[in-house]
Amino acid sequence: MGLGPYPEVSLADARRMALEKRRALKVEKIDPLVARRATEAEAARSAKQALTFKVAAEALIESKRPGWRNAHHAWQWENTLQTLAYPKLGELDVQAIDTAAVIAVLKPIWTTTTVTASRLRQRIESVLDYATALGRRSGDNPARWRGHLDHLLPKPAKVKQVEHLPALDWRQVPAFMADLKGPKGMGANALAFAVLTAVRSGEVRGMTWAEVDDDVMVWTVPGDRMKAEREHRVPLTPAARALLGARGRATELVFPSPSNAAKPLSGVALIAILRRMGRGDITVHGFRSTFRDWAGETTAHPREVIEMALAHRLKDKAEASYARGDLFTKRRKLMEDWADFLARPAAEVTALPLPIAEAV
Repeated sequence: MGLGPYPEVSLADARRMALEKRRALKVEKIDPLVARRATEAEAARSAKQALTFKVAAEALIESKRPGWRNAHHAWQWENTLQTLAYPKLGELDVQAIDTAAVIAVLKPIWTTTTVTASRLRQRIESVLDYATALGRRSGDNPARWRGHLDHLLPKPAKVKQVEHLPALDWRQVPAFMADLKGPKGMGANALAFAVLTAVRSGEVRGMTWAEVDDDVMVWTVPGDRMKAEREHRVPLTPAARALLGARGRATELVFPSPSNAAKPLSGVALIAILRRMGRGDITVHGFRSTFRDWAGETTAHPREVIEMALAHRLKDKAEASYARGDLFTKRRKLMEDWADFLARPAAEVTALPLPIAEAV
């Protein structure tokens, strides 16, 4: 058994070490050569292990980030895993994650937020596949659906629940808009603009002046800021444009944070406006549903025009294949009618008869 090279190991050290090894072998019945090999093997295992689920997930996200067109996609991955997967899987070695561990994460939310749970399952599967590709785990993927979890969990289509965000009845929106003229400031203007354009609040808060064309009264949201990842043109009515105020430099945000002009207004600021108005029972996003209800129940605008105004993809693939344009001219008339409706006196709106479907 070698004790180490000279002169790193002196003759005196070698004699002392040799004596210790002989004593271990004779008195303690421990073979020093076997013990050394076991120590080296354990060190090698320790160096190779320690790939936790969280570390693997973060590495996977970074490897895929350059290929994702939308930065929001990376944020969704990070937020979903951090909130729902890391509490139970984050510190586990990827090799130790089994079906029971995956089920423990998915089952509590599978029937309540099925869409989110289904996406989470796919992301867990991707992380574990990534670890396998690195040679850090072996065996079947416990998060795979076909032939595995499909036997343990109900199919998403069977339990999928449409989650309706709290929305204001369309008859109450003119009164709401009149009340909204009271609070002054960036948050109130951004909220009113979101209602007038029926656009998602995140797209409103992130808009820059480069996206606004005053000559043709159009706001063009680039694809990398849209949920559907494609450009969306929004016709601006005079009422909507008035909320934007004086034009700034192209790179400046239209609705910047009051504390930092380089950052957009936070979503919390819009929620705070609703709460100050005593309307904590509704959501900003819910106004898109309100717009959809108003347009479908009280106007003759075609369904595809309304859906296009909301930047929705047509579900019917055959219909979508023929709908190559964005119906912009028709959408401008729709948004003008919406702005006119919002400007009507509240008493006049509440006196309107109920739609036929509700009257019956």
